[in-house]
Amino acid sequence: MILLALIAVLIGGGMVAAVAARWSAAAARWISLLALLADFGLGLSIWVRSAGAAGPWLVDADYAWLPQFGIRFHLAVDGLSLLLLMLTFFLGFVSVLASWSEITESVGFFHLSLLATLAGIAAVFLAVDLFLFYFAWELMLVPMYFLIAVWGHENRVYAAIKFFIFTQLSGLLMLVAILALYFFHHSTTGVYTFEYADLLGTALPPGTAMWLMAGFFVAFAVKLPVVPLHTWLPDAHTEAPTAGSVVLAGLLLKTGAYGMLRFVVPLFPDAAHKFAPVAIVLGVIGILYGAILAFGQTDLKRLVAYTSVSHLGFVLLGIFVGNALALQGALLTIICHGISTGALFVLVGSLQERIHTRELGRMGGLWATTPRLSGAALFFTLASLGLPGLGDFVGEFLVLLGTYRVSIPAAAIAACGVLAATLYGVRLVQRAFHGPNVHELRLADLAPREGLVVTLMAVALLWLGLYPRPVTATFQPAMDRVERVALK
Repeated sequence: MILLALIAVLIGGGMVAAVAARWSAAAARWISLLALLADFGLGLSIWVRSAGAAGPWLVDADYAWLPQFGIRFHLAVDGLSLLLLMLTFFLGFVSVLASWSEITESVGFFHLSLLATLAGIAAVFLAVDLFLFYFAWELMLVPMYFLIAVWGHENRVYAAIKFFIFTQLSGLLMLVAILALYFFHHSTTGVYTFEYADLLGTALPPGTAMWLMAGFFVAFAVKLPVVPLHTWLPDAHTEAPTAGSVVLAGLLLKTGAYGMLRFVVPLFPDAAHKFAPVAIVLGVIGILYGAILAFGQTDLKRLVAYTSVSHLGFVLLGIFVGNALALQGALLTIICHGISTGALFVLVGSLQERIHTRELGRMGGLWATTPRLSGAALFFTLASLGLPGLGDFVGEFLVLLGTYRVSIPAAAIAACGVLAATLYGVRLVQRAFHGPNVHELRLADLAPREGLVVTLMAVALLWLGLYPRPVTATFQPAMDRVERVALK
């Protein structure tokens, strides 16, 4: 029942927060925090109790749902999904704290939407019945739409509709691919099933396997996002509230990477192997393209959004390179990018609350008036560009090392993306925080609540940069299964 509880606590907490907000906005915030802390504690208990566990799943919950159609309510967790669940609850906690003073209207509905989005994301990481997975995939989009459209900034409705159209249309392609796989499996075995374990190894003609893989890949590539399917991302990030940007960058994008690791490569190994050179090229293009466009931005949120395109190019590269080093690097990049970029969005949101702008041209000299905020921005910018000793460096270095063993040109070009990250990172810090305070800004520095947020995220990045072994060891069994398929 613990896996059901992980989802039920978030949904129940959101509903209770929505009701409590009718009397007290603070109560809604505290209820949301407690729900996320409870889930984090449950996830931690699974992690501790399952250390050294054998078998494909650490915890498994399987119930009949629509047996006449081969549909089961099957939730399961392994090392990969457990780590992403822990990231979900951690960044959910951060999102509530970051929106504490920013969200003052419809506070109850906001926390209901936020926790419903997190519940959908958690269900995506837990579902191992493909029908249930698609149901959770679509479920998380609706509350995310409301987070952007209701509490976003100037062009929020446009950004929310664009986000919804991109993700909905690509999701429909995945649905078609799931149904086709379902019927192909029946044609060869006589059994109708959406069970992940049953569908593994389904005999498919090579051309059919490539088309079905493409249906899954496009859905996950839009969410990751992969160039040229990324155009919804800068608008959604720019217009979303701070909590929405943290959830988008730290979690929703990671569902795309998770889908590739869990479904694309294992379900269609031969097709994925043939497609790998194309995916590697797309990953390298994304690394350079995102970094170059980030350097050209004047809107801080848009700048950070394009850095996500660049960093997640490393994830795509690592997944399709497929050896142990690259896969470990991809997972660490997934986690560390969620923390470092989420922290940058929190800090940009704090700045916008204070000066009501995100334009670099209206900043400058902020270090003199907000030294703690400026120092935190410098720390997470250095983390984002891959400073040794912090988690992002370990992830990207492992991806490059794994890529070098497969393609030296791809590794060399991708390494240029790390250099480009230095350019946009230096530009961000110099333009916003150094130089003269020409606009004579006098701002409040980080409040204790904001200081707690950035401290937690900084400690997490230091831990992952100096001692990532617990994370890589947890991921090892799932990584071995993916690696065996990728390199067969």
